[in-house]
Amino acid sequence: MKEYDSVREQLFEMLEELDDRLGKITADVQHIDEPLAQDFEEQATQTENDQVLDFLGNSARIQREMITQALARIDKGEYGICELCGETISQERLKAIPHASMCIKCASQPGC
Repeated sequence: MKEYDSVREQLFEMLEELDDRLGKITADVQHIDEPLAQDFEEQATQTENDQVLDFLGNSARIQREMITQALARIDKGEYGICELCGETISQERLKAIPHASMCIKCASQPGC
């Protein structure tokens, strides 16, 4: 859909940024540039840092999947339609969260 070409471009840019971030996180967790320290206390600190990086990596992977799904919705002609209620997602919401799959009403519902 031509009307969403700029959104598609924005989503692809977001994917590139996420892929770059995931590459850096993966390298840090695998200690490619800096092997684990010999000191036990330092290893404990590094392990804690790895847990934070793992959380950030998982968050980035989830966001990446949401963006990929938004691109698929554009291709199917379903972009901007709430997956729960079928109503149109507001342009303001899509500008703020281009990968939104639910309208604000459904996204605000407890348990969603």
